[in-house]
Order: sequence, then C-alpha cells, then structure tokens
Amino acid sequence: MLSAMYGGTSGDAPKLLAMMRQRFPQAYQFVEDAAKAGEEGRLVRSWLGRTSPPPSSRWKELVSGPEGGRAARDRGRFTRNFVVQGTAAEWALALLAVLRGLLPPPARLVFFQHDEVMVHCPIAQAEEVMAAVSAAAEEASMLLFGRTPVRFPMEAVAVACYADAK
Repeated sequence: MLSAMYGGTSGDAPKLLAMMRQRFPQAYQFVEDAAKAGEEGRLVRSWLGRTSPPPSSRWKELVSGPEGGRAARDRGRFTRNFVVQGTAAEWALALLAVLRGLLPPPARLVFFQHDEVMVHCPIAQAEEVMAAVSAAAEEASMLLFGRTPVRFPMEAVAVACYADAK
C-alpha cells in the first residue's frame, strides 16, 4: 500500500493504486497533483499549507540536460512524499493537541514517534487514557478532513513497561 501511495509501479502496487484511485479519488488526486507540480519544478503544500522547499539550482541544471526526465521524476517523488508526510505530521500534531486536553491528571504525554503515542499514567486510569487516545484520533481526523469515510485507527494498549508493547 505504501508503495502505491508513493507512486510505486512494481509488485502489487498497480492493483493497490487502482483501488486507491477508485476509493479515495480526492486523496489520490492530491498526491498526483503534487507529483506533477514537483516534476515541473513548482512548490507544493501539505493539507494545512506547509510549503515544500524550492528546487535547487543544481536540479534546474539537471532538468535541462540529458538526464532531465529522471531529475524531474525524482523531484515528483519528493513532492508526492512531501504532501503525504507533511499532512501526516499535521494530523499527528492535531492528535497530540487534542489528546493533551483529554488526559486526566496525572496522566501525561511522554513520547511520540511516527505512529506511536506514549502516555504515562496510573494503571487505574489506563482504560480512560486508551479511550482518550481513540477520541483524540477521531477529533484530529474531523478537524483536518471533516466528515470522511476514511478511518484513522489508533490501537491503544496498556503495558507496565514500553518494552512489553506489541
């Protein structure tokens, strides 16, 4: 699925890409437009407006030379990745902001990386905190994307030690 999302064309990516195009046409078009803009040397923006860096002067030299097609495709892959990762980061920031407001004292956020949120709390609060994580994911999704059939699941588990998490 990740290969398809990032424009991969080998293995199962073409079938998954066709499915994504059919089920999520707006999201698919968003990343395709970003890739095309990058290939043309234009800037792209994440869902909330974070702007990609402009192409370098070296890229401009390459794109006008014999390897221009490859340089353009490479920039297109970069800008496609930029909007996907940038929008994911914006969603994560909204999730963390909402979650911070939902956590009961003395629970507190202690770590976030990629798709993992770590909250430290007394075991007696574990169920309430896990519910807060799910609620924060739903609220972050609504804040960024409005009503959508797309789901952003966050599976929360309570463990005594992070090393025990699976």
